[in-house]
Amino acid sequence: MKPPSTILTAQTALADITRPDQALASVLSRLMAPLARLCLAKGVPFAAVEDILKQAFVQEAAALQPGAASHGTVSRISTATGISRREVTRLTRSDSPVRPTKPPLATEVFARWTTDPVFRDHDGAPRVLKRQGPAPSFDSLAQSITRDLHPRSMLDELVRLGLAQHDEDNDCVALVRDDFIPKGDSRQMFGLLGDNVGDHLDAAVDNVLGDRRHLEQAVFADELSAESVEKLRQLVTAHWQAFRDAMVPTITELIEADHVAGRMQDQRVRIGLYTFTESMPDSDAPATESSANPSRKSTSKEHTK
Repeated sequence: MKPPSTILTAQTALADITRPDQALASVLSRLMAPLARLCLAKGVPFAAVEDILKQAFVQEAAALQPGAASHGTVSRISTATGISRREVTRLTRSDSPVRPTKPPLATEVFARWTTDPVFRDHDGAPRVLKRQGPAPSFDSLAQSITRDLHPRSMLDELVRLGLAQHDEDNDCVALVRDDFIPKGDSRQMFGLLGDNVGDHLDAAVDNVLGDRRHLEQAVFADELSAESVEKLRQLVTAHWQAFRDAMVPTITELIEADHVAGRMQDQRVRIGLYTFTESMPDSDAPATESSANPSRKSTSKEHTK
């Protein structure tokens, strides 16, 4: 009997071609999750992140062929990235600003609250608002921005960002900041985040793509108690301090030696150490669970790329 023929539509074929490898898709999902959490915590909308990602794709695609003729740059980038030629043109113009995106609704509510005389007191400060009722109330403020979202949801978002507080006893809402900077914001901390994680990710990607000149190793383990994790933290901190105390003067001496020798000093280096701990998914299990399976023994592991 002749086996049934396989019918492959153009749409199915295209999906198979454009779908990333499953292993790579899993990696991308793992990498994107913390970034999504950061953006949500800081009130950054998806549209803004999408534009940044497009810009990164365009920049990296352009860097793949640095010596190529400039007249075909847009077409080559569009072909490599799948981004339309029109978008590539916009993103490659040095005088073209990042595409404006609609600000988060929380930003608009905050701006209205701090600037509209209806919601300010005689001194010009934002009023403490009753949550419900006619203007000036928080409900009327939120509904003046949008009626597509329930005012309570907007209030929860402002509270989550650390911009407002809700006095549940009196059912009143007050701003706790006079500028739209979500709680915990620090330009220096963001700079460190971008530099440290950015260089680490660059090193890891280089290693995966075949350039294995970057040292990247890790030791990981599970089935530890909180007390053991604390002991490890103290041990790692002590080792880092000793390592740092040895590396800083060594690097300083090397820089001076390069200068004296007249060598070209066009290289940079970042040497770091990090720890990460979290509860295991089955952390609610009783401490004696391992005794039910005496043959199981957890050990630490080393990871190298």
